[in-house]
Amino acid sequence: MRTSRGMIVSLAPRTDYASLAECTYLNQASLGLLGQSVVGAMHAFLDDVARHGNFRMSDEQEVGCFEGLRERACRIFHAEPDRIAIVSCATEVLGGIPHLVAPLAGRRVVMVSSDFPAVTRPWLRVAELNECEVQFVDDDPERDLTADLIAALDDRTALVAVSAVQYATGTRIDVCRLRDATRQVGARLVVDATQAVGAVTVDASRWDADVVVSSGYKWLGGHGGVALAVMSPSLLERTPPLPGWMGAAEPFDLDARQVRLAGDARRYTLSTMSYISLVGLTEGIDRLLTLGESRIEAHARDLAETLVESARKRGWQPFRDLSDPAASRHIISLLRPGAEIGATEDALRRANIITSSRGGRVRISLAPYNDEGDITSLVTTLEAIPT
Repeated sequence: MRTSRGMIVSLAPRTDYASLAECTYLNQASLGLLGQSVVGAMHAFLDDVARHGNFRMSDEQEVGCFEGLRERACRIFHAEPDRIAIVSCATEVLGGIPHLVAPLAGRRVVMVSSDFPAVTRPWLRVAELNECEVQFVDDDPERDLTADLIAALDDRTALVAVSAVQYATGTRIDVCRLRDATRQVGARLVVDATQAVGAVTVDASRWDADVVVSSGYKWLGGHGGVALAVMSPSLLERTPPLPGWMGAAEPFDLDARQVRLAGDARRYTLSTMSYISLVGLTEGIDRLLTLGESRIEAHARDLAETLVESARKRGWQPFRDLSDPAASRHIISLLRPGAEIGATEDALRRANIITSSRGGRVRISLAPYNDEGDITSLVTTLEAIPT
C-alpha cells in the first residue's frame, strides 16, 4: 500500500504487533509475529474456557471447536471442508505419508537437496530401510527448479516431495506444471505450503496434490501446536499410520475394541491438541482473509522491488532476480561477495533488525505489517557492514 507521496506503508496496522515498537522484524518465515487480535483471542480462550476445564467446555464443544478453523482453512486453501485435516504440526503429516503410500523397493522419490528437512527426512529414513531410492535436485538460481524436477521424473518415480516455496531461497515451484508431469509417470505429489499459504494464493483444489500441508505459526499468523493439511480423496480412504482417538467418527464413543474413523479428513486428527493455538490460528487466518490475498501479494511485491533495487546499489544480490517467474516476493535471500553471513547477522541483531541466516545468505521475510521504513533500516545497516 502506497501513500499519495509514493511511500509504502504497512498493510496491517503496525500497532497490532508489540515487537515493532522495539525492532525491525523481517522474519515471519521463521517464528512469525502474532497480531493483537490473535493474542486477544488466545487470552480470552485461556481465561474464559481453558482454565475451567469441562465446566466451560463439554465433550461436544471440544469436538466442535475444530469447525471454525476448518471453515477458515477451506477459504485460505481453496479446498473442500471434508479434505481439511487439523493436526498438531506439519511434520506429523509429512512423517506419516511414507506409511500411507508405501513406494515399492527400487522406485524413486524426487526432492530438492536444500528443501526443509521435515520434507526430506521421512524419505531418507525409508531409503535407509531399502524401501525406496532418493534422488535430489539442486535449487540453482540460473535454472528453472520446476523444470529440473520434471526432468528427474521417469517411470521409476513413485513420488515427488517438495516445498511450494523454498524456505532458504524463496524459489517458487510451479505446482500445477509439476502436477501435470507427475501424473504422466503415475507419481504422487506431496507439497509443503508452509512458506506459501498466507503470503501467496494457494489453490489446493487446482494443485490437486496428494497432500498439501502447512504449519500454522508462520505466514498464517498463528502460534505453534496446530497445523493444517489438505488430503486427496484417495488418502481419505486410508487408515492413518497412527490412528488416534479424536479421528473417530464419534470421538467420545470411546470403544477401545474398534477403529471407527471419520469418513473425511477428520480421521487424521490424532488427539487433544493445543486448543489455545487452534483459536489463535482461526483468528490469524480471519485477519489474512480480511486483508485479501491479492493485496498481501501486491504489498510484498512493492516492498521486494524497493528492497532489491536498494540492496543492489550496496552490492547485495538476490538469489533470483525478481524478473524470474520462480522468484517469490515475500522471501528475499541476499548475498554480497566478501560479506561474512554470521557477522552480518550479528550486526543486524545489534541494530534490532531481525532476519535469518539460511543457506549462507541473509533471508528477509516481507509481511503485511512491514513498511518502507523497515527496508530503509535494513539497507542502511547492510551498507555499513564491511566486506
